[in-house]
Amino acid sequence: MAATAGLTEIDTDLPAPSVLAELAACAAAADRSGAPDLAAVAVLREHRLLGLAVPREYGGAGAGPVDLNRCVERVATANGSAAIMLFQHFAVTSRIVEQGSAAQLAEILPELASGRWLAASAWSETGAGANKKNLATKGRRTADGGWVLDGAKSFTTSAGVADVYLVLAQTGEPDTTQADSGYGAAGQTFFLIRADNPGLLPDTSLRLAGMRGSATGFVSLHDCRLTDEDRLGPQGVAASIIARVRESGATLGAVAVGLAQAALDAAFDHARKRGLLGMQAVQHRLVDLTTEVETARGIVERAGRREAADPGLTTLHSKLFASAAADRVCSGVEQLLGSAGYIDAHPVNRYGRDARAVALMGPTNDLCRELVSMSWNH
Repeated sequence: MAATAGLTEIDTDLPAPSVLAELAACAAAADRSGAPDLAAVAVLREHRLLGLAVPREYGGAGAGPVDLNRCVERVATANGSAAIMLFQHFAVTSRIVEQGSAAQLAEILPELASGRWLAASAWSETGAGANKKNLATKGRRTADGGWVLDGAKSFTTSAGVADVYLVLAQTGEPDTTQADSGYGAAGQTFFLIRADNPGLLPDTSLRLAGMRGSATGFVSLHDCRLTDEDRLGPQGVAASIIARVRESGATLGAVAVGLAQAALDAAFDHARKRGLLGMQAVQHRLVDLTTEVETARGIVERAGRREAADPGLTTLHSKLFASAAADRVCSGVEQLLGSAGYIDAHPVNRYGRDARAVALMGPTNDLCRELVSMSWNH
């Protein structure tokens, strides 16, 4: 795919090996420091990966969920933190494409397509629960028809690095008569907030065990003043928008597959260097690990194709299975490597910590189980 004036072709091998090498070179340093991987973000911007989900008429590639998942997977093989930042960017981009006003599309999408803007989602809060039903962040109307937001968001990926944030706030009383979507609550509204808004204050002091370069931190909103044009989608219906997100086919399972593949590659590399590939016990273990990766990749691919009777359920299954499989694969590779893998500098340790983080990302694996089982009672 060309990375020049416009993104007009989609290369299923995107990103190129040279780009993956750049991302891999960033990963170890960011993991050691725990600081935001600004070098990786610069690579994503430079090579126009941020524009993949933007429609072609706005300068992007117009990639669908299959290609987006493949891209995220390949990035994750090199740099898990970069992959989760990219995934969240794609997710916000897709919500803007679906729900944005004509003015928002014209203003924001070209910035995302060019790589000048990185997008982040700020939904989570301490005390809100994994299902985001009890938000403390409130949005109230002003006399001039605008909004003022106050509250605090936690575990926001790309905090302090993003150029625009998709923020979830409670703008009305929850309507208990509405059907429970399992995620979010009635009376919640989405807002797009520029990073230069003086009422938005990021804090990147959070130190994670995994995904340490992902700039995951806190975002505080203090007297954050917005116009009504900053609202994304209708007022009070964010929960219904969230419910449709999983039907898009984009899945965090792609991040997990990439991490599992990276660990598997490390296992094969170790076995070759140590002359172990001729041993039946090693062969069988590698077959089992490869089967885990291929099965996870298959369900992620199926989620992206959106061909199931209920695509949303397939997306949930893909996230749940792939993240659990990645954890198993990384653990299996660590056992295969033995003492060689019990060294802090070996990347398999980073893969394992990053894979465990995917299981905790929204929707968490337990919430995935809850959302899937809800469908049995309707």
